[in-house]
Amino acid sequence: MTPRNRLDLEPDSVERDLVKLVLTVVELLRQLMERQAVRRFETGELNTDQEERIGLTLMLLEERMVDLRERYGLRPEDLNLDLGPLGPLLPRD
Repeated sequence: MTPRNRLDLEPDSVERDLVKLVLTVVELLRQLMERQAVRRFETGELNTDQEERIGLTLMLLEERMVDLRERYGLRPEDLNLDLGPLGPLLPRD
């Protein structure tokens, strides 16, 4: 039985699988950046302009991710690769 979140390297699905892998890495980085930004907001390390720029950037990145997932028929949970005994790559919300 093949876990549903594993990459299927069939010739017909290589493009979609490659996009899935790239979007998974981008989503992991986006979540890490978001957590870092929240920490910096909470500690007061940023001025108002920096907070606004970071917030806008994260919002635009999320919009692009949604667009790309829709374009390739992917759901957010499709990007959460199963790492076997380590569990899922991305934290579950």
